[in-house]
Amino acid sequence: MIREIITYPDKRLYQQSKKVENFDKELHQLLDDMYETMIAKNGIGLAAIQIAVPLNALLILLPDENDEQKKENLHEVINPKIIEKKGSIVYQEGCLSVPDYYDDVKRADWIAVEYFDRNGNKIVKECNELLAVAFQHEMDHLQGHLFIERLSYLKRKKFEKEWKKKQRAKKKQS
Repeated sequence: MIREIITYPDKRLYQQSKKVENFDKELHQLLDDMYETMIAKNGIGLAAIQIAVPLNALLILLPDENDEQKKENLHEVINPKIIEKKGSIVYQEGCLSVPDYYDDVKRADWIAVEYFDRNGNKIVKECNELLAVAFQHEMDHLQGHLFIERLSYLKRKKFEKEWKKKQRAKKKQS
């Protein structure tokens, strides 16, 4: 089932997500719904909080070399922790909860992350470049943070001004 994605400035996006305790049918349904929602909205990642479920669950599915998102490459990530990080990379990020806005964000270029899959199996994964960026971006959501918070003061002010202008234009249209 495709769920509604909550968008900035919805206060629920700033909630800290809770640890997943039960790896059950309910969790599996949530992950399935998140997958359908992410694909329908052309995303490469989605945290549960973005569909108003404050649980430590996220998905990442990067496109392959043919620009296709194949379900067998899906990362279902429960209760993630970064155990090591190195280097830095600047990547232009966007977010389904901050639609139509992209900006450069600096993050670690390489991370090792520990998490559980949908069945409670522990996984340790090393990630670099876009996969590392996507993990860090989605994990920020679990802590109640958006990528726009990582922008410089001036870029953040510019974003706020543009966002308010867009919202006023939308209200005029409806």
